[in-house]
Amino acid sequence: MIHYTQHIHAELQGLLGAAGADRAFLLMDETTARLCRPLLGTAADTLLPVVIPPTDAHKTLATLADVWRALVSGGASRRSLLVNLGGGMVTDLGGFAAATFKRGIRYINIPTTLLSMVDAAVGGKTGINFEGLKNEIGAFRDSEAVVIDTSFLRTLDTPNVLSGYAEMLKHALLRGGEMWLDHLRFDPSRPDLTRLQEMVRQSIDVKSSIVAEDPHERGLRKALNLGHTVGHAFESLALRRGQPVLHGYAVAWGLVCELYLSCRLAGFPEDAMRQAWNFVREHYGTFAFTCDDYPALLELMRHDKKNAGGAINFTLLEAPGHLRLDSHATDAQIEDMLDFYTNT
Repeated sequence: MIHYTQHIHAELQGLLGAAGADRAFLLMDETTARLCRPLLGTAADTLLPVVIPPTDAHKTLATLADVWRALVSGGASRRSLLVNLGGGMVTDLGGFAAATFKRGIRYINIPTTLLSMVDAAVGGKTGINFEGLKNEIGAFRDSEAVVIDTSFLRTLDTPNVLSGYAEMLKHALLRGGEMWLDHLRFDPSRPDLTRLQEMVRQSIDVKSSIVAEDPHERGLRKALNLGHTVGHAFESLALRRGQPVLHGYAVAWGLVCELYLSCRLAGFPEDAMRQAWNFVREHYGTFAFTCDDYPALLELMRHDKKNAGGAINFTLLEAPGHLRLDSHATDAQIEDMLDFYTNT
């Protein structure tokens, strides 16, 4: 269940009281422990803190094992509760720790970044990166609750606001109509937080409605992968280079590529693709790669979890709001897409 609030301490107190856990733990990274833990007030005083290093570079098996050890040393049982306070890295890893500890304990997500509010914290996907691949190991497990308090967004810098906004762009493309046009008119570099709060709820509604219809990604939920087949490849390549990029930036660049592929294979209007490309270039810049990187990018796309039978699977659009799921492209078509990106 998703709870919207502007009083996070009171909301958390109510959830903890209702949970009746024998032990409750608070998972944070070093950044959220410093910036976001104080907003919880006395509601967090009874929670046992577990602090991990920040950034996606630590979304690993080693960090996961550290969380398991903290749960063991803190006396956690199957009746215990894990509260994940942080961005997508914390909610993904914390959710997976909860899904696997003693075959599953309950957890609550309190997302503190725009990206985690509209994407990672909602929908029951959990996981870690493995062998240089994004979210390669994980499980579906729903949280007890997701608490959305946009007051946390005041702690974010501009790049992290932009990172979350890329997922909102994706949701707007999936809904189409006025929602897509509204998102193109909004300036995420200088956000109006009151307006952004309304847009966050709208974005979560898009994702939640899709997840409710297809919780385990057997059909419609694949729509949420728009921009991610290419985006995850960009993100993984950046990790290999030792120059990680924010997830939302990779998704924004991936959206541009997959909208170009949509133009070529699904009839997506070229003027709408150019609108999206101009918006992304203005706010996110570009990802630098050359044709020498094409083999590595193709290899990374082939590792995508959506693939079947050796074919690279894309979610494409015929127009904003009109999906074409389970689309495939040849290596030549993908290289043409990458040519478009590098040449433009």
